[in-house]
Amino acid sequence: MNFFALLALAFAMSADAFAASLGKGATLQHPRIPNALKTGLIFGTIEGLTPIIGWLIGTAGAVFIEQWDHWVAFTLLGALGLHMIINSLKDGDDDDDSDCSSAVTQHAIGATIFTAIGTSIDAMTVGVSLAFVSVNIVLAAVLIGLATATMVTIGTLAGHRLGKYIGNKAEVFGGVTLMIVGASILYTHLS
Repeated sequence: MNFFALLALAFAMSADAFAASLGKGATLQHPRIPNALKTGLIFGTIEGLTPIIGWLIGTAGAVFIEQWDHWVAFTLLGALGLHMIINSLKDGDDDDDSDCSSAVTQHAIGATIFTAIGTSIDAMTVGVSLAFVSVNIVLAAVLIGLATATMVTIGTLAGHRLGKYIGNKAEVFGGVTLMIVGASILYTHLS
């Protein structure tokens, strides 16, 4: 997997965290830069660690499915991308999302960490799929963490103006990008 594919993957992984930060920013009247940076750092750290955990899990199982690894990566990334798109198109908010948004709004570090873990589960799934392709997992994890930290900081600061308009579109973009990365992995292995 080349650097640009990893970069696209990193920003796709940050889409749900970005949407959550837009929601947080939308509830704040005057978001402060230090608070936005702290939130971005928490999300970025957790989002950067979870692909490594997934990669370790996937590496342990890679021996058993070596001949189908590219199909596994394609299926996992495609399903995750489709899941992100479907969730972004749902009418109304899920109870879990509204609970997380209100908890984050209260500036509680524990709630922020809980929300960051919730939005990083998909990064763990991506980590599992990365175990089946040739990739530098440390570089991938650092890029995912940096992209998430950047996007969450921007989302928190800009959310009070943009949250109502961009939130769902960011998740659709992230989902489509994941599907493209999965298709690229499959194409590379089959050609």
